[in-house]
Amino acid sequence: MTGMFRRRPPLPPFPAGGLLVGGAVRDWLRGVAPKDFDWVVPDPAAAARAMAAVLGGSAFALDEERGYWRVHLPGGVQHDLVPRPADVTDDLLRRDFTVNALAVTGEGRVLDPAGGRADLRARRLRMVSAANLRSDPLRAWRAARLETTLGFRLEADTEAEVRRVAAALADGTLSPPAPERVRDELHALLTHPGAAHGVLRLEALDLLALSVPELREGIGLEQGGFHHLDVFHHGVEALHQLLARRPDAPLPLRWATLLHDVGKPRARTVDPETGRTHFYGHDKLGAALAAQRLGRLKLPGDDVRHVSRLIEAHMVPLPAGDREARRFVHRRRDLLPDLLSVMLADREAARGPSSNAASRHAYARAMNRVLEALEEQPAPPPPLLSGREVMALLGLPPGPRVGAALRAVNEAAALGEVRDAAGARAFVQTWAQTTTDQNTDGEA
Repeated sequence: MTGMFRRRPPLPPFPAGGLLVGGAVRDWLRGVAPKDFDWVVPDPAAAARAMAAVLGGSAFALDEERGYWRVHLPGGVQHDLVPRPADVTDDLLRRDFTVNALAVTGEGRVLDPAGGRADLRARRLRMVSAANLRSDPLRAWRAARLETTLGFRLEADTEAEVRRVAAALADGTLSPPAPERVRDELHALLTHPGAAHGVLRLEALDLLALSVPELREGIGLEQGGFHHLDVFHHGVEALHQLLARRPDAPLPLRWATLLHDVGKPRARTVDPETGRTHFYGHDKLGAALAAQRLGRLKLPGDDVRHVSRLIEAHMVPLPAGDREARRFVHRRRDLLPDLLSVMLADREAARGPSSNAASRHAYARAMNRVLEALEEQPAPPPPLLSGREVMALLGLPPGPRVGAALRAVNEAAALGEVRDAAGARAFVQTWAQTTTDQNTDGEA
């Protein structure tokens, strides 16, 4: 084999009377070992159980009524088995793209009714038909995802049809796919090293407005200062910068980096005297917008909260000294090191007139202070006092003031200012007197 193709990896044993179809065949022809296999077989239940026994996995029914089965194997390999259609060619011709309209027999014979092998060689993504794209509009998102993950280019007629599908979705002519399905396509795109380019392709194909419309609001919104890109392209560049440094970044961190400035368009104000543009509060507004959008895309609640908190914290000033670095770590430990990754990607994506070598060096030094403090104290010190002890010591009932006292003494312990229970009791008594005096002064 020549060109883009490598030596084909071995395939697992074929189920009796089965054909391997779809993306697994595409990857196998490209010399890439598939991890997800789709099979059409005469008896999915029997084939799944036999495959699990031979390969050492677990078989279970996905949809017993329709005869859909799945086999999970160690290492994340997955086999889906469905009933073999009466006409395999007709089934292949109802698929999305020609490179997925492929099947292979146990003898190694490739079935290619749509010309997918030629498109593979040309690195071309071509629809089987316009009707097929419209029959399941999610295939428009799949086009952007496959372009990104395969490194192919959409054929001109296919690209035009994807845009027509997007327009029909936007005006309500076509019904949108379920949010979970859109989310899965977006995640498949975002987990690829070329995710930043993939986001730009979503915009070029008119799909971003149907996915994360808030992100588009930054197109053309200039920032000045440290920034040389508009808000939208700055977010995309920040994602690129993140993946250049953390190629294994988890999905919530990728989302937070892409969306870190999503609140800027709605937070924008112009000073009437100076004419300067400001984005006060864009961190909090962006956190709320991101949580709302990712919730609609049905991301897990913990992921949504983590993204939102990262966005809300991304403007927190970095510490100027070692003590401040320990405080920074103590207050934001559960966001680290992800918060630093967002902040660094944000900074590295900015190369405006206010950015210079000296400012970047100072930023790097502050980052290092936080990393050193985190390394010195990777976990918070054990609490020196309980809530009951604080209540007894200060004569307080349960309430917010007890929590405030605990937070203050725990932070003092993290900063090394309190080292034992006796010191903690003395600290809490001093804290209580000081805060009482402050409140009294404020009332006077």
